[in-house]
Amino acid sequence: MSGPRVVLTGATGFIGSAVLRELASRRGRADSGRGPHITAVARRRPPQAHQDLADTWVTADLSRPDTLRGLCEGADVLLHLACALGPDPAACAAVNVHGTAALMRQARRAGTPRVVHLSTAAVYGPGPHRGADVHDLVPAPASAASRTRLAGEACALAAGATVLRPGLVLGRGVRWVVPALSELLARVPARWDGGRGLLSAVDVTGLARLIACLALATPRAPAGVFHASHPEPVRCGDLLAALAAHRVLPVADRDLPWEQCLERLHATPGRISERQFALLARDHWYRSERIWELARCAPGPAPVELLGEAADWYRGEVAAP
Repeated sequence: MSGPRVVLTGATGFIGSAVLRELASRRGRADSGRGPHITAVARRRPPQAHQDLADTWVTADLSRPDTLRGLCEGADVLLHLACALGPDPAACAAVNVHGTAALMRQARRAGTPRVVHLSTAAVYGPGPHRGADVHDLVPAPASAASRTRLAGEACALAAGATVLRPGLVLGRGVRWVVPALSELLARVPARWDGGRGLLSAVDVTGLARLIACLALATPRAPAGVFHASHPEPVRCGDLLAALAAHRVLPVADRDLPWEQCLERLHATPGRISERQFALLARDHWYRSERIWELARCAPGPAPVELLGEAADWYRGEVAAP
């Protein structure tokens, strides 16, 4: 007997490739051939070593709905992890809204019984947010990527999806969080607001385990929106200190109140905006226990405890132009 047939979009992306590795490891551990049969979907075929992680590779582009035709036929699970993150509203809408809608039509047409859709806690906007459940907040996205990902959630929910909103995702392969922290420390060399900000974060390996559990667990998680960070928030000052201990960032050895942080930020121009600064420095903490319980998945170590596993990657990203 074969295991569940899983279709995974975004299979070569930061999170998608981690989920692919996790699913492949479960396929290898399964007895009697009951591991998942993985159909990996990406815009381009990956190197051969990566190809071996999936049973089948399909080249498709969410911005071209015709390439999605028949993608979910025979699938037991659809994991929709692909998205567009750039600043172009039209490109984001083409993938995150219209592409997601087309993919969900394929899932409904095929009768795919289980759908997991990856979104982001960035749909809530600037904050601050402190220990909020999903229904405590009204989304107020502030970027084209977040606005279109929120619209994509509606398409997924209409198809009965379990929708995940993680906060900061850390780990090998991340290209935004740590370089942004590095720039901000150069512009504002201090513990911002005393380093008190509480942040929802998750290591990419932990998020991949959670998504794999949601794909394979019995019974399936209910449709709806769930926060998907590690249940324990990370204190901003602890995150900066841990990255400094791993020689990724310089040591922040003094405290500055928030208003002075903003003055220093605006006095030294850079790529990171005040809104993004607040996202990394002030409270953006969302209750996430429920989805781990439903998936019967242990959250594992806190993200700060795993920073050393990707320290060489972080150092390379900080050093890159």
